[in-house]
Amino acid sequence: MHHRNLGNSGVKVSPLCLGAMTFGEADEQSFMHGVGATESTSLAIMDRALEAGINFIDTADVYGQDGLSERVLGRWLKDRGVRDQIVLATKFRFRMGDGANDAGASRYHIVRAVEASLRRLNTERIDLYQIHMQDTATPIEETLRALDSLIAQGKVAYIGASNYLAYRLSDAIWTSRLHGLERFVTLQAQYSLLVRDLEREHIPLLKHQGLGLLPWSPLAGGFLSGKYRRSQTAPPGSRLEKWQARYEALDQERNWSILEAVQSVAEQAGLTVAQTALAWLLHQSAVTSVIFGARSVEQLDENLRAADAFLSGEQLATLDNAAKLELGYPYEFIRNVQSAW
Repeated sequence: MHHRNLGNSGVKVSPLCLGAMTFGEADEQSFMHGVGATESTSLAIMDRALEAGINFIDTADVYGQDGLSERVLGRWLKDRGVRDQIVLATKFRFRMGDGANDAGASRYHIVRAVEASLRRLNTERIDLYQIHMQDTATPIEETLRALDSLIAQGKVAYIGASNYLAYRLSDAIWTSRLHGLERFVTLQAQYSLLVRDLEREHIPLLKHQGLGLLPWSPLAGGFLSGKYRRSQTAPPGSRLEKWQARYEALDQERNWSILEAVQSVAEQAGLTVAQTALAWLLHQSAVTSVIFGARSVEQLDENLRAADAFLSGEQLATLDNAAKLELGYPYEFIRNVQSAW
């Protein structure tokens, strides 16, 4: 498996990143209830991923109740003794308690959140510490100074952002430069053949500033997994059977047309639908590593093949055209005028 630089940093990561959101069986209070993997299955998935060359694992304090995903991952790291073989990523920002300061990106919350994550993960450092979503109630300089200090203390190696507006991300980059603070090396954001909104502002910004893109939900919540068919209900046991409202929102002509194009290219390339959707992302120049989840070792093995899958220029064009994003104003206006002049 060929490794890539994590954004503009020097650390190398696998092109596929194992997402740990489904690790552990969450109780009914968690949004992950009923769609996770048992702890034993989660441990087997991580064992197989490491064996296959995956060295990048992403989680968050909010996955599962009371940091469940981090705790499962932490037990695996300790029991297997593989901490230094893994580039470990986690996130903070969302609510982890009932207190007024149990959420957000303030210095007060960050210094508590990182200590809690370090304990759960059984480690002395987090390799990529990411703010899970921008916090408009906290000045970006406060957040960056807190993260900068964590790097100085050796508790964090690199920092990243997730779910940021493009102008907020640009503001963070320039704030770091202005004050000589550590800067984000990655953006974790939703990106797939179905969801290409990043192509308007974010991807040009990432390329210009050298940040790596870590797509989440690369299969659009499972819609591009190959399980779903037009005019049929979600199959029993699937994630979208539980998340029925999301499945109904995806039930659009554009999405079914994209899925059919992916199915066609998959047949040509000798791949599965999921492998093809993941391979398309890996062919995008802004992408560093694609975050994918698995609820079984078999599902993991299927997705792993995407790391070495090749799509021809014609096949990529077929997928691009089927999933074409209408950029709208002013993007298309500028492009058209620029090309004419």
